[in-house]
Amino acid sequence: MTDEQLRDIRELTDDPEAYAAELQRRWSGLLSYRYIGRNHGSMNTGPIDNTVTLRRDMRNAAGGLLVSPLSISSPEGNVGSDLVAVPNPVIHSCMILDPARDVSRIEVVQSEGLHVGTRMGYSRSKIVDADAPTRVIALLEGQGVSLGTPPEGLGRMPEDKLEIVDSPDLPPLWQVFGASRRDDGHWVLPPLSVELASPDAALHIGPQHVVLETAAVDAAAELCGTDRLQMQAWHVMFLARGKVGPFRVESEAVPGTDDRVGVRLTLHDEGNGDRRVTAASAVLSIVA
Repeated sequence: MTDEQLRDIRELTDDPEAYAAELQRRWSGLLSYRYIGRNHGSMNTGPIDNTVTLRRDMRNAAGGLLVSPLSISSPEGNVGSDLVAVPNPVIHSCMILDPARDVSRIEVVQSEGLHVGTRMGYSRSKIVDADAPTRVIALLEGQGVSLGTPPEGLGRMPEDKLEIVDSPDLPPLWQVFGASRRDDGHWVLPPLSVELASPDAALHIGPQHVVLETAAVDAAAELCGTDRLQMQAWHVMFLARGKVGPFRVESEAVPGTDDRVGVRLTLHDEGNGDRRVTAASAVLSIVA
């Protein structure tokens, strides 16, 4: 991708028409929410719909939910939508209470801003079974920062959700987001592209959650000898903006008690001096 295609939208702040056009191009081109099927009423026109239909590619080898679709569905760290801020994540946490093996749809509920300051924002939400809302699937919370203020008068945009039909032939999420395992054993994301970049020309949270979870499960499976693993706790710290790529994951799995395993992960931007971009910790349990 060229520098022009990956231009930081903040460079257009003084040109409202150009900013609005670029935001629509980048929002509609971003793969994360469109592929997961998450509509954002704060950004999209039409009816408000906070549900996500689950597919086989959102599940692990034991039939439970992967954490990355949940974290993409409710990123948290609210400082306002892209219409009123240039948001950037700082910390994200997801605690899975229910693997939801028999759940067909989830819904993000009770999404609340706990505190929004001049630049920092803190928020939390619940994810529930959309067809049985008293059944709580996960608790999420996060912290974010605003990198800038867009021009006034930006309007919501038509939803451009992809229609993905559930099928046993669906590719795994890591493949869709361009990740791969190199010959050296590391999981990597390719160099930054429009589909994987946020409007400020940095690696979006979606592909980060996907590749980090994939690496975590892979490292845990190698340690304990099975891939029948369920994520229980997921904590991510976004250290710096991923600007170039490829992006390499370093992982370290450690054994726990009660059939649990922990994994520490670090995402590096190899094209930008091997800078640390993101750090994550995972706790998984072995499913009998």
